Amino acid sequence: MLVPDRELEFFWEPGGVQEGDAADPFENLRVWKKSARLSADLYRGLRDLKDWGFRDQITRAGLSVPSNIAEGYERESNKDLIKFLHYAKGSAGELRTQLYIGLNIGYIDKTTGHHWLTEAREISQMLAALIKARKSFTHP
Repeated sequence: MLVPDRELEFFWEPGGVQEGDAADPFENLRVWKKSARLSADLYRGLRDLKDWGFRDQITRAGLSVPSNIAEGYERESNKDLIKFLHYAKGSAGELRTQLYIGLNIGYIDKTTGHHWLTEAREISQMLAALIKARKSFTHP
């Protein structure tokens, strides 16, 4: 069951990677919140798309980003966390590719698609910053 947006907005505040993010549980990470919100937006925005193969692929890529962030944070080592953050970043790139294709073939309207692309780019940038921060923990 989907939680109404008004209930989620309290938890999903926009913003970039903050200094304390690297040590917080994943639910407190702005990048996780932003990617989870984008994933929910993809599901809602594409729910009526008849090409369910494309819809399944793009929503899975979107869902993979916050899922990999969460899985990495639940691991016991910084090395594993970094590996899963890289997976999340790769999924964000996969999502952007599918968004470009969806825009090109007319599955996604331009306004929505460009908004989602901007969100996905920002998520990639946030993940890159978080990966860099976490790598600094292992290489003093």
